[in-house]
Amino acid sequence: MIDALQAFFSPRFFKKMTRPLYSGKVPAGFPSPADDHIERELDLHELLIDHPAATFYVRMTGESLKNIGMLHGDILIVDRSLEARHYDIVVAVVDGEFTAKRLYSLNGVVELRPENELFKSIRINQDQDFQVWGVVIGSVRKLRF
Repeated sequence: MIDALQAFFSPRFFKKMTRPLYSGKVPAGFPSPADDHIERELDLHELLIDHPAATFYVRMTGESLKNIGMLHGDILIVDRSLEARHYDIVVAVVDGEFTAKRLYSLNGVVELRPENELFKSIRINQDQDFQVWGVVIGSVRKLRF
């Protein structure tokens, strides 16, 4: 199933589409006069994706990563070319089931840890079928539908 998602959601199939990037900053506190100077054109694929042939998008379900701002329905940007390191957010397969969690890998202990106290960690043992499918390098969501 993920192979079909990878083909459908692969960034290499999208045309380059740039939009203006304004050089001014937008404060989230007190308002300031807007700066309307365009710094350059920006393509989000160019900004977010370093390895297009190894990167895919997948829609996240569930709430296990909500404490780090990754919410149900978000699109995860996953890079399969990166080697997963301790504390990366990863998409992994455990006994045939896909999950997105934080990788804990120290001193021979491997766990997939949620970023939501309502969920339990998944401790990986040597008898389990376990594979990191890719490293999550970002996520996007549309705020208004």
